[in-house]
Amino acid sequence: MTEIKNLPKAERVAFILEKLQSLYPEPPIPLDHRDPYTLLVAVLLSAQCTDERVNQVTPKLWALADNPYDMAQVPVEEIQAVIRPCGLSPQKAKAISVLSRMLIEEHDGKVPQSFEALEKLPGVGHKTASVVMSQAFGEPAFAVDTHIHRLAQRWGLSSGKNVTQTEKDLKRLFPRESWNDLHLQIIYYGREFCSARGCDGTVCEICTTCYPNRKRAKKTRKA
Repeated sequence: MTEIKNLPKAERVAFILEKLQSLYPEPPIPLDHRDPYTLLVAVLLSAQCTDERVNQVTPKLWALADNPYDMAQVPVEEIQAVIRPCGLSPQKAKAISVLSRMLIEEHDGKVPQSFEALEKLPGVGHKTASVVMSQAFGEPAFAVDTHIHRLAQRWGLSSGKNVTQTEKDLKRLFPRESWNDLHLQIIYYGREFCSARGCDGTVCEICTTCYPNRKRAKKTRKA
């Protein structure tokens, strides 16, 4: 009887690309937004909060203000009261207020189209900047969060100890033109088939196809 072998990395990469593209050929942006500014604020709110909760809160926030000029006039306390369900509301409200003023003072009220400028805004780290650059401006970027970090380890694509190393590994493995969709495709697949509790590395189709010999749960490092 011929033993079924685990797929080499190049074959894993090819299979994962093909599978995700077939499942999610045009992955939608999960955060509801109207323009780069509202996307930036929505991504900031999504830190340690679900996209679903953010989408419940943002219509109320946009009713208050949906552009930096109006938002800069809203007292921080009012912003905080609206976004409280997203968690970390004191820090997030202050960040939204200050970054709105910075956009007016330094960028003519527009969201800048560079990583360097975005990451100088309060509450905006590299992941948030990557989401905005890719989803608002179409620039190739690979936003890696803790969920993508976990799946990259399960699928043998990275052994990185943190999201920074995982991002570098994924960028080396996958074509640049695939990054923007792939970031979303991995998120959707993780939610639907390979969640933290729903799959331990031995359940979903990608895990079982890439590692048919894996008998035990795959331990992953937290970011």
